[in-house]
Amino acid sequence: MSLFTGTATYYRQFRPGIPEDVAVVLDQAAPVRPSGPRRLLDVGTGTGLVVEALLGRFDDVIAVDNEAHMLAAAESSLRPKLAENSRLSLVESSAEDFTPPTDWQAELVTICRAFHWLDQATILTLLDRQVAPDGTVAIFADNSFWAAGSSWKEAVRDVVKSFLGEQRRAGTGTFQHHNRPYSEIMQESPFNEVEEVRVPVHRTWTTESILSATSTRRPSPLPTFSATS
Repeated sequence: MSLFTGTATYYRQFRPGIPEDVAVVLDQAAPVRPSGPRRLLDVGTGTGLVVEALLGRFDDVIAVDNEAHMLAAAESSLRPKLAENSRLSLVESSAEDFTPPTDWQAELVTICRAFHWLDQATILTLLDRQVAPDGTVAIFADNSFWAAGSSWKEAVRDVVKSFLGEQRRAGTGTFQHHNRPYSEIMQESPFNEVEEVRVPVHRTWTTESILSATSTRRPSPLPTFSATS
């Protein structure tokens, strides 16, 4: 049983989608081919929110996740929206074990709200062979309730701590977040030409969405990072 077993329905219903402004940044960061397919590799796709935001901008999409129920939710949501001449492959695999088809390289690789779960140095080394020479790797996430500075988010965090303790929980253990900026990690990888982009996001939160966000380990708004190989 994985850390995410049983959460797919909640992730699909409550996890904030990818704003159009972010989708535009991602689209513009990847090269456009005059002929042949434009390829997207989404690592840690979950229920497919990144792919959904980029549908119509890429012709050949591979979405990877190690949780079968997440992929089933992605399949149900994405397949009916797929353009007739587009291809979507949903692959059950850890990011570290994934191997793309022979000669398949992506114009854009996305890792959204998942990089902190991965063996980061290993993944970036593997991606050097999975992204096109002029392609882009984009790693992006939101601010967490556990790191946010607004007074209402601090109040939410205090309530969670009063029930679960001072340390952020993840399953039966604690959440071990990275302690270095993603941009710094990437500068030590094959993707050392790094551009950091911040996209302001405005969301309306309800009591239900806050409870769902904190109970399924979801963040809230902010930074996007991209780097070209």
